[in-house]
Formats: sequence, C-alpha cells, structure tokens
Amino acid sequence: MQDLLASALDPRSVAIIGASENIHKIGGRPIYYMQRHGYRGTVYPINPAREEIQGHRSYASLAALPEVPDLAVIALGGDKTVAAVEECAARGVKGAVVIASGFGETGPAGRELQDHMVARARAAGMRLYGPNTQGLANFGTGAIAGFSTMFIEVPPMDGPVGIVSQSGGMSSVAYGLVRGRGLGVRHVHATGNEADVTVAEMAWAVAHDPGVKLLLLYLESIAQPEMLAATAAYARERDLPIVAVKAGRTAGGQKAASSHTGALANEDRTVDAFLRHHGIWRVRDPHEQARAAHAYLKGWRPEGRRLVVISNSGASCVMGADAADDAGLALAPLSEATQAAVASKLPGFATASNPIDVTAALLSNSGLFGDVLPAVAQDPAADLFFINIPVAGAGYDVERFARDAAAFEAAASKPVAVAAWQEGVAAPFRAHGIATFPNEGEAIAVLAQVAGHTALMRAPRPAWPALPDVQVPAGAQGFLNEVDSLGLLARHGVPTVPMHLCRTADEARAAFDAIGAPAVVKACSAEVPHKSEHGLVALNVQTREQAAELFERFWARMDAIGVQRDGVIVAATHKARREFMVGARMDPVFGPVVVVGDGGKYVEALKDCAVLLPPFSEEQVQAALRTLRIAPLLGGVRGEPPLDVQALSRIAVAVGQVVAGARGAIASLDLNPVMVGAAGEGAVVVDALIEVSKP
Repeated sequence: MQDLLASALDPRSVAIIGASENIHKIGGRPIYYMQRHGYRGTVYPINPAREEIQGHRSYASLAALPEVPDLAVIALGGDKTVAAVEECAARGVKGAVVIASGFGETGPAGRELQDHMVARARAAGMRLYGPNTQGLANFGTGAIAGFSTMFIEVPPMDGPVGIVSQSGGMSSVAYGLVRGRGLGVRHVHATGNEADVTVAEMAWAVAHDPGVKLLLLYLESIAQPEMLAATAAYARERDLPIVAVKAGRTAGGQKAASSHTGALANEDRTVDAFLRHHGIWRVRDPHEQARAAHAYLKGWRPEGRRLVVISNSGASCVMGADAADDAGLALAPLSEATQAAVASKLPGFATASNPIDVTAALLSNSGLFGDVLPAVAQDPAADLFFINIPVAGAGYDVERFARDAAAFEAAASKPVAVAAWQEGVAAPFRAHGIATFPNEGEAIAVLAQVAGHTALMRAPRPAWPALPDVQVPAGAQGFLNEVDSLGLLARHGVPTVPMHLCRTADEARAAFDAIGAPAVVKACSAEVPHKSEHGLVALNVQTREQAAELFERFWARMDAIGVQRDGVIVAATHKARREFMVGARMDPVFGPVVVVGDGGKYVEALKDCAVLLPPFSEEQVQAALRTLRIAPLLGGVRGEPPLDVQALSRIAVAVGQVVAGARGAIASLDLNPVMVGAAGEGAVVVDALIEVSKP
C-alpha cells in the first residue's frame, strides 16, 4: 500500500487526461500548479485536439505516451471517466485521480458505475482516488494533482501541516485558514467518495512524512477504522498530533453527508469514543483546527491543566477565570513564596494571587509582565499561562510586552497564550511568535485543547489478557431469555442476583422458601424482552402463596399473548443506593462498543451515558462515569456515602470482555438495572438481555 500511495504523493510522471490550456479549467489547473510549485517529474497533457498545452507537448491518448505514468488525473465527465479509468488500469498506471462527480453519491446507479471502476482498478493493481474529489497536492514535491482555487487565492508555502479530507471543499477551507495564520502546509489531499483510497490510508501515508508535525483530518464517515487506529498509534509514537473534524454529528448532518460523498453514517457517540480511544482530538470545524495549529507546532506538551491568568485589568482577570472554568482548566494555586515574589514586583494595590492583576500601573512600568512571569514560572502548580491585554496602545511599550513574553516562553518551555483584540497590540506578539487571539475564550480554549490532547496522547493503552471463550446456547436465535442471559454473564465473572427458574407453582413456592421475602417474581420468555410492558413483573412478594399465585397468573398471561413460556423467575430483591445500566453491542464498523451510565426505567429518555471501546481499564470506566450529568452523586451528597463505582467499573470491563470474547456471536447486551451500593458494598446485575447475532 505504501509504495502505491507514494506514487501519488511523489510520482515520477503525471498524465492529465482532458488537459486544458485554460488554467481556470479543471484540466488546466494541475499543469499550472505543478509548473509554479517545483514539480520535478514529467507532465504529460493528454488532449487529442491540441499539440501543445501550457508549454508541454500534448498527446492524443494515454497509449501515445513514451512511458507509463505513475499517476493520472482524469479531468473528464460522464462515461468518458469510466473509459479513462479502464484505459489507465490496462496500461499499468499506478494511481488515478478521478475528479468527476455523479457516482456513488447519487444513488444505486452511480454506485454501480463506481464499483465497476474500482473493480477494474483493483484487478490491475491500480489505486483510485475519488471519484468526486478535488484532488491531491504535495507541496513538498510539487506534485499537485488537483484543481483547488484556494491555491491561487492563498499562495502555497511548504510547511509542517498535513491535511487529509473526504471533502475537497473542506480541504481547501482548512488549507486557507492555516495558511492565513502564516503557517506552511505540505499536504492537501481530498479522497471524495472513497471508492478505493480512504482518509485513513492517506493519513497513514502523510503521517510517515517526517516533515509533517501536525495532521488535520476531515471525515464524513470512518470507512477503515483499523487503518485509522494504526495511523493514530504510529502518530503517538512519533508525537504527531492528529486533530479531526467528524461531520455528521446530527441526524440532519448524517443525511447530508450521505448525499455528499455517499458516506455511511457512523453513530456519533461511538465516533467520539473511537477518536478519544486512539488519541485523536475532535473539534467541530476547520476554524477550530486552524485556531490551534500554531500552538501544536510550537511543540507544547504541558504536564497538566493548571492555568495562571495575568492581566492589566481586574475585570479581565475575572473573565479569564470564567473562561478557564468553561474550558475545564483550574486556576493554579500559587504557593505563598510565589505570591510573595509576585507581590514584590507589583504596586501595593495590585493582586498577587491567581488571577494576577498588574493593574493600570503597566502604563507607567512596562516591565511588569517581564517581572511577574519569571516569578511564577518555577511554581510547580503552573502549567499554562494566559496574558489578557484588553486595553493598550499609546504610551504602552507593547513591543517590550511581547519581547518579555517571548523570552519567558523560551526560558520556561511552558505554553503562553495572549488575548488582544486591538490589532496594534496583537501584531507585536504575533511577530515574536506568541500564540495570539482576539479574546480570552479562544486563547484559553486552545490552551485547554493542547493540554487535553497531550494527556490523551500520553494516556496508557490498556491491554486485556486472553479473551474468554464465550459460547451462546446452541441454536439460539433472537434474544436469550433472562435466565440464560444472566447465566452467561455469571459464568464470566459478572455478579448477578440469586434466582430460580420455575415451571410449576410448587417450584415457585420452593424457590420463595429458599430466597425469602421480599422476593421478585417475573415471567421468563425469550420472546418478551421487556416484561414490565406486559404486566409480567411483580415486586415486594411477601409469601410463598403469593409467589405461587403470581406463577399461575404469569404462566396464563404468556399463553394468552402467544409467547414461548420458558418459566417464571423467583429472584431475590436487591436494594441499592442507585440503579445504573451497562450495555454493549457489536458495531458494524467499530466492533465491540460498551455503554455505561444512569439506569432504571428512564434510561432511554435521559440518555445519561458514556461510550467506551475495548480494551479499557476500570480507571477509564471511572473517568467516563465522571463525565455524566449524575457525576456529582457518585461521591455522595447531603450525607450520603459515595457509591461503589469500582464495582460498577469491574462489571463494565467484564461485559466488554464477554462481548469481545463472543467474537461476533452476541449482537447486543443490556444490563439494566445494575444495582450499585455504597463504596465497598458491591454491585449486582438484576436483569439482563442478550441478543444473539443472526447467522
């Protein structure tokens, strides 16, 4: 794969099929760009109507070329595109960029044409880029097999940023935004419909370019999660941050993505979990990608998330503290020694605690920033620094402010971000290489992003031992009944409530005698996954005769509604401090997915849950629980004891191992409620439903 992709990123020769003299036509742009941006290989325009195009000899056909080109750009439409792909494959071309739209994104007929092209390409060992793509561009080699107008609007400059996108438009937007911040971009590749080559494959190739220090992705679907996971693992090894936009967060967005590139929608919470699991930072749009690019390229890798705020305005200190809280950053608790050192540099009416207000004295003493920053630099609680200058200009030595901030950043090797909305104030900071933003919200959000992403990339990747050999009952179809579901879980270490399956009223009486009051009686049928909806659950059963009477009632009720009667369950009542749920399913793209969250009868309505992808640790489950809306309850409130989140986390890990160990035989698994006691009291599953995969 790598060699074939390299033939597209650094081809020895490029043929443009449908070449044009007009640089503002799709067939003219690649020739124009390669001439302007240092392409060292050979360009072969193909157009039977012309003898020369943009100074190059033009050829009548691919067959007329003196050699087989490494790469072909097909700038034709309709049926001509399909014929050109077939010709390229037959001639032995290594890769073809198919610009035309009208294929998989349009529906079944277009998909059939697209599949035909892919089949012909693969049979010949040729890679296909697109169709419906804006093309590929490598400004490191000058190989520009694309037509983006943005390369005219914002002149290219080779640099450390790589961009890989399904959408050609978004690749151009990200390119323009990053270049607009004065940063160089080496790779800009659009994969379009991804009939063959995907974002994941192109990201793998770009990640192996040692000159790339930041990789930006735009995704509408994740077609090759294993490849993207491998790319992310390699990127972590070489400390290469990957920042991704995954569009289609909503149902409307997913529908639009399908019509745009023919992408299959991925469930958004699962996408979040996948990206987080592999250390890829997700943002909402290319603006957020570009906003943080400078910070990443500075090599910031903060050790923590504690922030120091410094301003010449008390109000800006307050707003900085608010913005820090919004971004999940804590204000660094400066030591008494640090505060004393800061106080010695400031006027007596200034504030030396964090946030640090240097006051309007900055107008008369331009050295205050330079004095204060070194005083806090060595405080072990300080990880990140934010300077807010709401007002400056005439009379202020802004150049000195910027020079002192740059010297401090270089000496301390800690992130420094500045907010200054006045262009005359911001410009000197930018000139000195300081990450500068128009307001405190953006500046602090970038600091939080880099700190969070660093922690994500450095987080340990847990490994599970050999998975259990999980066997579902032979011949099982649809749902297992509750007893079989709980039994399967119990065999693999999941604590379940004591119960008996009864098939006569006498057995119900005996089961009650063994379990005691209060008991729970409920019907058991693989054909009734939700028993309470049919009135087939009874709580607080106090006598053996009541248990027997309920047996008779439930047995008759199952017969009346025409469902299979597997028996009637008599189970122990298990009280808990709170009900949780643990679920799992086999995602068709990502494989085993585990969900943990608030449980009980309102679980579908409230949807307060977190998603994890195996393998994960108990500590990661607990971290996920802390993201829930009910997180404040976990530690106990109003005199209540903390909950046994450790026991709940063990169940979540065991469930993940069961689903993974079933190797596709389990389609889904639902544990609700999981009864969780106070810390040390454990957690018990009292109801479970396992769905068996279709053969």
